[in-house]
Amino acid sequence: MTTAFAAPVGLDIPFHPRGPLSAAVLTPPAGPSPDVDALALAQRVCLEADDPLVDDDIQLALFCLYAASYRLFPGIAPDREWDPGLVAVRRVLESAVESALRTRTAAVAVPEPRRDLVADALFELTSADTGPSLSRFIAKKATKENVREFLIHRSVYTLREADPHSWAIPRLTGRPKAAIVEVQSDEYGGGRPQRIHAEIFARTMRGLGLDDSYGAYVDDVPAITLASFTMMSMFGLNRALRGAIAGHLAAFEMTSSIPNRFYGNGFRRLGFGEDVTEYYDEHVEADAVHEQIAGRDLAGGLAEQHPELLGDIIFGAKACLYVDGLAADHMLHSWEAGRSSLRTHVGVAA
Repeated sequence: MTTAFAAPVGLDIPFHPRGPLSAAVLTPPAGPSPDVDALALAQRVCLEADDPLVDDDIQLALFCLYAASYRLFPGIAPDREWDPGLVAVRRVLESAVESALRTRTAAVAVPEPRRDLVADALFELTSADTGPSLSRFIAKKATKENVREFLIHRSVYTLREADPHSWAIPRLTGRPKAAIVEVQSDEYGGGRPQRIHAEIFARTMRGLGLDDSYGAYVDDVPAITLASFTMMSMFGLNRALRGAIAGHLAAFEMTSSIPNRFYGNGFRRLGFGEDVTEYYDEHVEADAVHEQIAGRDLAGGLAEQHPELLGDIIFGAKACLYVDGLAADHMLHSWEAGRSSLRTHVGVAA
């Protein structure tokens, strides 16, 4: 009987497995081996997991499966992106993650599908006080070790900043398409390679003595950090979730400008210069503009075009706030307890 995903199954990515599923995804057998039914394994792991959003095995496996679409790591052959077995496993994991997200983000009253009303609802949703503020902690209390860890967590997304949302561009038309292209153009430097936001963030990492190569710290971050990236990748790569990626981007931009001002102030308080703070200072002004475009023209415009997507637009926004809130809470609680927020401690350079 032919299995859905036969040995060897590994992707050539230099990470340490976190369980049987990520081991199957990452590690090809060293020699002759029975076929590995990774589809059945994925189904079993998802069934047994208490929470797929914070399950290390699920999140690392999903992260690596998405890597085949992003050209993140040179060891992944281009044809692996659409390998039927890999895609089948990915869909099992996506189903579990999406179900968990929809369960955790309780429904709220949705507005009429009008641009202004949708934007107002999103601004109200994102302005709600949900607890302790990571950005204020970094502005006032964080140590150099804390901010190094903060950059390590954020590197999983920010060294690829804007890419997950860009999957939505060919899935949109008219006003929403023009809106997301306007936002993404700024994220990619407006035609100036040195102004690409991911490149500016890489300079921030180097300013703290960190490795700015993509994936350098994936082994060090917990599942919830990976979940922030895998969630937006899932939204962006699945056309059925185009409403969710629009809502995610709107919430992402609406919760960026003020926190980035605090982050920049925190790095200045610790004695870092413009080479480190430039990334955050850039986002204070840029995202104050982006939040209006993403809220009104992207999310609101999409709701006017396709009222049937309004529920998913709100879902995407709430999922963004929920998962990013969990990641921030993890960092805050770790530091306030006097321990590292990383899976393996990365020390501060002298």
